[in-house]
Amino acid sequence: MKPIEQQKLFRSVQELIEKAQQNIVRNINLIMVATHFQIGHMIIEDEQGGQTYAAYGSATMRKLSEHLTTSFGRGYSVDNLELMRVFYLEYRNSESLSRISQIGHTNSESLIRNLATEFALSWTHYVRLLKIKDRNERKFYELEAVTNNWSVRELQRQVNSSYYERLALSRDKEGMRKLAQEGQLLEKSTDILKSPVILEFLDLKEDNRYSENDLETAIINKLEHFMLELGKGFLFEGRQRRISLDGNHFWVDLVFYNRLLNCFVLIDLKIGRLSHQDIGQMQMYVNYYDRKIKKADERPTLGIILCKEDNKAVVEFTLPLNNEQIFSKEYKLFLPSKEELKKQLE
Repeated sequence: MKPIEQQKLFRSVQELIEKAQQNIVRNINLIMVATHFQIGHMIIEDEQGGQTYAAYGSATMRKLSEHLTTSFGRGYSVDNLELMRVFYLEYRNSESLSRISQIGHTNSESLIRNLATEFALSWTHYVRLLKIKDRNERKFYELEAVTNNWSVRELQRQVNSSYYERLALSRDKEGMRKLAQEGQLLEKSTDILKSPVILEFLDLKEDNRYSENDLETAIINKLEHFMLELGKGFLFEGRQRRISLDGNHFWVDLVFYNRLLNCFVLIDLKIGRLSHQDIGQMQMYVNYYDRKIKKADERPTLGIILCKEDNKAVVEFTLPLNNEQIFSKEYKLFLPSKEELKKQLE
């Protein structure tokens, strides 16, 4: 067999095994979620048999935990059984979960195969989601986790960084309703904006000793994290892209392309308070890309100035009233207080 044919065979076998492994993991997750959903259902049905929940929780739940732990080992503590109970209560109207609960009663193999493509969250994801009390917020994170294939760690990070609240601050009431029902949809340029942008993963100290070059280098070193923080559809085009005008040279700190918005996104980094010179410079960058770089079928270029301290009055009177291309956003090197963001929303 020729080397090229060997490599083709090796790749085909490897892809087959990887696909099989992925299916096994997906099926295990589905069955675990289905089982816990049904256990929660059974507990609720038994609880509604006449006993008060106080008596039920202190007696039957404990005995059930002891019985299951003896039979199956760890994983069936009273706290975990309570999670299954709450899981059923919160998701009993979910069409997908109702279908999953049929596993074991119908053609399980066929049902799992049909559900695997539409239902991707593990039990560990749901344990984290159940800690979110606000149902609109929980639904948002659930949709985003499925759409973006978030790991549990990434879901935890997005919740901790108040992703939902930061997006909601940039929207009206109708936009907030859509967030909860449809997740983050990029229909217009402002849909990508969060307030503020959180860069805690850069591990830079909250002081004045780092330079703009330090900030840029830290972002490049953790580019994947930064692109996740920016949002959906971002592709990295380059750093320090030069613009030459009549012998003068200027450099755009970071250039991205957003395939969902179909436009270039230019980012300038400022470690101090935003000035009107910063806005004028970004206006020049955006104009240059619109006139020299972008294609006719692409949308207008977006310019985002990431600054340590925003200046809304300067932005308001420097840019035109109908501005939809240039935005300033504060960045934070620490996770924000969820309580403070919620107060701003209210």
